[in-house]
Amino acid sequence: MTIEMLLAAARTAQARAHAPYSRFRVGAAVRDETGAVHAGCNVENAAYPVGTCAEAGAIAAMVAGGGRRIAAILVLGEGEALVTPCGACRQRIREFASPDTPVHVAGPEGVRRSFTLGALLPDSFGPDTLGLPG
Repeated sequence: MTIEMLLAAARTAQARAHAPYSRFRVGAAVRDETGAVHAGCNVENAAYPVGTCAEAGAIAAMVAGGGRRIAAILVLGEGEALVTPCGACRQRIREFASPDTPVHVAGPEGVRRSFTLGALLPDSFGPDTLGLPG
């Protein structure tokens, strides 16, 4: 499984985003512990807090598909700036990933930068904090 495969899945999802309010489409793709890829896109709503981030959609697709661990994630956004996961999505990712999980951030031209989840969410609260397998 290559970063290019994650990028391709994120691009396909991004093209399907429902972003009539911001007009800022985001796609995300996660690779689970089996190597399967699951994608999601942002889905906005007229009642703004009800919208869903692309990362949340990809994670939900992973869980629905039987995946339980994120081995890698890629987030694809438009524009010049890095489109990193929002704070809530960083915590969502943490539920299914470890601090050393790669988080790739891409733009229209491809991957712009790669981080670990630990770099994006240092000293995080996760399942292991509660004594659960993480």
